[in-house]
Amino acid sequence: MIYADNIADKVAEYLLQVKAIKLQPQQPFTWSSGWKSPIYCDNRVTLSDPSIRTYIKEQLADLVRENFFEVDIIVGVATAGIAQGALVADYLQLPFAYVRPEPKTHGLGKQIEGAVEAGQKVVLIEDLISTGGSSIKAIQPLVNVGCEVLGVAAIFDYGFETARENFKEAGYSYYSLSNYDTLLPVAIKQGMIRQSDLEVLRDWRRNPDKWGNRF
Repeated sequence: MIYADNIADKVAEYLLQVKAIKLQPQQPFTWSSGWKSPIYCDNRVTLSDPSIRTYIKEQLADLVRENFFEVDIIVGVATAGIAQGALVADYLQLPFAYVRPEPKTHGLGKQIEGAVEAGQKVVLIEDLISTGGSSIKAIQPLVNVGCEVLGVAAIFDYGFETARENFKEAGYSYYSLSNYDTLLPVAIKQGMIRQSDLEVLRDWRRNPDKWGNRF
């Protein structure tokens, strides 16, 4: 049962409900970067629940319309942003393409899949923003072909200061439906973490690269 009456809380509840987000402050996960983390987020899980998938699609579309009303084309960031981006593009009746992390090493060697044109105003769709690195990396191929990137819309954001700095330095804005600060009280309300876990979880967000040294 979802009780929240605002979008950020409701999205956080949904992500916890379908286990797209898992919290383990005492038994942390290891990210591909090597960081130890008390949270693991895989928003692709939401695609398997039709009602949640629809809600997220509609809210992402509203986020795009409200903040990037001049958008001409939606572009997903591979791989997790592909399905979400395609859903949003379909809902908004806009063209869709996606960007690979690197150009293909065979065939036509494409990095952008789909038809994009110089002068088009682009919004990138991400499932998750951590440091912002994958989003910013995906912007450059679009700029190289003459597109104007308006910004990034995502489902969830860890709220790292590094991300804010990276986007600011790159000169792009980003928005998310929900975030780490919203998630924690929702997780307490649902009994998924204890009040005593809060300081550990907040300390991770302040020092994510050093937090795992305790284990």
